Amino acid sequence: MADQEELIEFPLDFPIKVMGETHDEFTNIIIEVIREHHPEFGADRIEMRASSGGKYISLTCTVYATSRPHLDNIYRALTSHPLVKYVL
Repeated sequence: MADQEELIEFPLDFPIKVMGETHDEFTNIIIEVIREHHPEFGADRIEMRASSGGKYISLTCTVYATSRPHLDNIYRALTSHPLVKYVL
């Protein structure tokens, strides 16, 4: 059975969905978290959706991942942020 490293060929653009409660600075905070690992990341790489009630926001952030460890570090940074509820 092939391991995960063989299933994804790096480098690639990889969409990460980040969800949290609606907050004025949520998008800017997520951009800064991602930029710690991907300095060129910008708002033009984000699709934003609000929940029907407006309490939550979902961001699909397309990051350029150069390796599995690079992608894992971005995931860890996002999941550890207190404003983030889920990362998919």
